[in-house]
Amino acid sequence: MKKRYLAGAAIAAAAALALAGCAGTAGGGSSSSTKTLTLAEAQKATSADDFGGMDGLVAAANAEGHLNVITLPPSWANYGQIIQGFEKKYPKIKINSANPDGSSADEVAAAKAQKGQSTAPDVFDIGTAVMNQNLDLFAPYKVQSWNDIPADYKDADGLWYYDYTGLMSVGYDTKKFPNGVKKIDDLLGSDFKNSVAIKGDPTQANEAASAVYMAALQSGGSADDIQPGIDFFQKLKQSGNFLSTLPTQATVASGETPVVIQWSFNNVAWGPAAGSAGNPNWKTVVLPGAGLGSYYNQTINADAPNPAAARLWEEYIYTPAVQNLYLAAGAYPAQLAAMEKAKTVDAATLSKVGAAPKDFVQLTADQATKAASLLSAKWAAAVG
Repeated sequence: MKKRYLAGAAIAAAAALALAGCAGTAGGGSSSSTKTLTLAEAQKATSADDFGGMDGLVAAANAEGHLNVITLPPSWANYGQIIQGFEKKYPKIKINSANPDGSSADEVAAAKAQKGQSTAPDVFDIGTAVMNQNLDLFAPYKVQSWNDIPADYKDADGLWYYDYTGLMSVGYDTKKFPNGVKKIDDLLGSDFKNSVAIKGDPTQANEAASAVYMAALQSGGSADDIQPGIDFFQKLKQSGNFLSTLPTQATVASGETPVVIQWSFNNVAWGPAAGSAGNPNWKTVVLPGAGLGSYYNQTINADAPNPAAARLWEEYIYTPAVQNLYLAAGAYPAQLAAMEKAKTVDAATLSKVGAAPKDFVQLTADQATKAASLLSAKWAAAVG
């Protein structure tokens, strides 16, 4: 993989990206003909055309006045900037952001527990394994830039579509570990006592599960065999190096979690690029060998309390301006190839981040489902 070290400066480019690129109608289309839909009709809308076009969708979303998102930390893939941009573009719509540090499983739990309530999530940014176990929760919808999303990056009927991926990486404090981390087994050494953290419970959170998958690839396993990853974390726990603390930007800045295995865009966001809120000694490395990536998915809650706003959010997410904001965080957007062809990608940002790697491993839906089952069966006994 040519780009093993991600430039800390990449995320800094986010502030320079002009959201004015979103100033036109999202998705690029409009219509003077609008339709008034009931809640039930709006929840079944499969395109902006069902609202009479983009103008009708915007009018319906404005009438709702709210959008409920969930598990979107501001530092995650530039969601702070993305949310601010949506509210600036659509000032009549207030975004309610719930449980920003939650997991994919938390998204599903909230949708089930709050079904029929005004507080239920409208949209999800969700990992593949959890998504595949809950497909009945989602509503199909095709954004206007549908053709710019590769065919194998989306459900043919619009039930879900990729939004971005990073690479699983190791972030570490160079002041505490001046020799760095060059291979996964380095983390088993005595220098790393009470130092290595992951983002939650791998049986619940896609990012934590992906840390196990990456360890499997680094330890002789494969996308079809993640047992070596579970074995690695068992050794990490037995050596006294595994931390049960949930890492955050604050714990990285304070030194409480001096090593974090997580997505590259999150490690980059918690280092020098975060300014005074970050750790100036933080370095992000994607280990040599097989890299692990995993696109997250956009989906709409079939029982969304604000179904028009949910669909407008998706239209907004798949504009070049927002896809460029993902890129500025070091998260490769789903529409990157189409944007490069259309010359709508931010060239300076792409140069800083580096071209998307061609050789990373991504678990298929079936592999992710099988891996999740193995984690559910063996993680607690191995690591606790």
